Amino acid sequence: MVGMLAAPGCATHKKDKDKHVGALRVHVESPPGEQSHTINVLRSSPVEVVVADEPILTEQNLISATLLETPGGFAIRVKFDETGTWVLEQNTAAYAGKHMVIFGQWGTKVSEGRWLAAPLITHRIADGMLTFTPDASRDESTNLVAGLNNVAKMINTKQK
Repeated sequence: MVGMLAAPGCATHKKDKDKHVGALRVHVESPPGEQSHTINVLRSSPVEVVVADEPILTEQNLISATLLETPGGFAIRVKFDETGTWVLEQNTAAYAGKHMVIFGQWGTKVSEGRWLAAPLITHRIADGMLTFTPDASRDESTNLVAGLNNVAKMINTKQK
């Protein structure tokens, strides 16, 4: 009987996640200028980074997002489509030593959001997968991943 009671709860939880939407913006660190602005990343010990106004990648190029378990926590991995893979490869090759700065929004109305990470570009990323540790709770990260996957599914369905 307990197993029967657990199943509907899981279905309800899945339905709630199906309503989530997500947005992702990947910017590259750039010199101060007309087409850039300064942002703060990390809430507990903010770090100022100057980023280009226009993102290099968005959820429009997203195939999927995954929450990964890591030693001591979790990370988010996003996989980009062919165009996104090319853009990621070109930018990581050109801007080694700079930061990619990642902004995310999530929720049923994409109302919550903030700068989540600023990983240092140490090498060319040619496989179209970007993994980062977000400045977010596990619940926020789960909601972001669910929202990004829902949006990716909608975008990929419209393109077919």
